[in-house]
Amino acid sequence: MLASTAQRAPRTTASGKDVHGVPGWLVALLAVATGMTVANLYYAQPLLSSLSRVFHLGTTAAGGLITLTQVGYVIGMLFLVPLGDRLEKRRLITALLAVTTVALAVAGFATSFPVLLLASLVSGATSVVAQILVPFAASLAPDHARGRIVGRVMSGLLTGILLSRTISSLVSDIAGWRYVYLGSAVLMALLAVALRVALPEHAPTTSMPYGQVLRSTARLVRTHPALRRRGLYQAAMFGGFSAFWTTVSFVLTGPRFHYSPVGVALFALVGAAGAAVAPLAGHWADRRLVRPMTAAAFAVAAVGFALAGFGGHHIVLLALAAILIDMAVQTTMILGQHTVYQLDAGARARLNSAFIAIFFTGGALGSQLGSLAYHAAGWTAVSAFGALLPLLALAYWATEPRRPRPDAAG
Repeated sequence: MLASTAQRAPRTTASGKDVHGVPGWLVALLAVATGMTVANLYYAQPLLSSLSRVFHLGTTAAGGLITLTQVGYVIGMLFLVPLGDRLEKRRLITALLAVTTVALAVAGFATSFPVLLLASLVSGATSVVAQILVPFAASLAPDHARGRIVGRVMSGLLTGILLSRTISSLVSDIAGWRYVYLGSAVLMALLAVALRVALPEHAPTTSMPYGQVLRSTARLVRTHPALRRRGLYQAAMFGGFSAFWTTVSFVLTGPRFHYSPVGVALFALVGAAGAAVAPLAGHWADRRLVRPMTAAAFAVAAVGFALAGFGGHHIVLLALAAILIDMAVQTTMILGQHTVYQLDAGARARLNSAFIAIFFTGGALGSQLGSLAYHAAGWTAVSAFGALLPLLALAYWATEPRRPRPDAAG
C-alpha cells in the first residue's frame, strides 16, 4: 500500500513510476476499475430484445431500464460523489462497491421487471465509484501531466462502456442474461478487495457537514460558468451517444441484419476503437487546445450520426459511425474534465459530481427519447435526433468567449 495521502503527486523515481510521477500500475488499476464499475450501466443495452421477450415488454418500456439506471447514476453523482471530498476515499469506495455487489445479485435473481428496475437504479447509483476514482487520479497527477493521466484513466472508462456490451452479449448467448448481472456482482466484490488493498489513503479535503457539502456543490455550479458550459456540452454529446447505443441493438437484430447476440457483441467491440483517442485528448488538453478540439469533436459526432442514418442498410457505415461517435464523446469528456478540475483543486469530487450529473441527465433523456424516436419513426429518426444534439452544442460553443477569465476557461 502506498504511504502517501495523495494530496500532492508523488515525485518521479527510477523504479516503479512512470515519467509523469505516478506509478504505472496504479494508473492501470484505476483505468480498469473505472471501466469495470461504469460497465454496470450498460450491460442491459444489448439485452433489451431478450428482456422484452422475457418480461413481455414493448420497445419503449424496455428502454426505460437504461433510462432508470442512468437516473440512478445521476442520483449517485449528486448525493454520493460529493462525499469524496468529505470522507476518506478508500473506505467510501469499498462501501459503495459492497452495495453495488448486492444490487447486481438481486438483479440477477429478479423474477419481475419492477425488481430488475429497482436493482438497476441502486446499482446505477453506487457505480459512481468510477467518478470518485477519476478525480482521485487527477489529484495524484502533477499539473503538467494531469490531462494525460486523466486521459489514460478515462480510456479505461470508455473501454468499459463499450466492452460491457460485448461481454454482456456473449455471456447472455452462452449462459443467459441473469449471469451477466451475477458475474458482474462477483467482479465488484473482487474489485472492492483489490482497491482496498492497493489504493493509497486519501484524506478528506473538507470537514464541512454533509448538508453543507451538497449546498457547496450547487454553489460551484452557480460560481463557475465553465462548469455549466462543459456540462451542457457533454449532456448534448452523451444524449446522442446514449440514443445510438440504446437503439442500435434493435437495428442489428431486426429484419435488415438478423444479428445474433454474438453478432451484436462483435459490433460493440468495433465501437471500442473510439477509446484510442483518450490519450490524444489528454495531450490536446495539456497543450491548451481545449476550445478548437471541442468544436472538432462536435463536428465529428454530427458526421458520425449522418453516416449512421445511411448505416441502417450498410453495416460498414454503421460501424464507422459508432467509432466516430465514440471518439467524439470521449474527446469532449476528457477536455471537459480537464477544464473542470482546474477550477478548484480542493473541490474536485464536487466539481466532478456536478459535471457528470449534468451530462448524465442528458444521457438519460437521450436513451428515452431515442427509444421513443425509434418506436415512432425508426432508425432514421434516431440518427436525425443524434445529429441535432452536437450541432446544437456547436452553436452554443460559438457563443463561448474567445479569451475567457481564468476561472471560466474551457
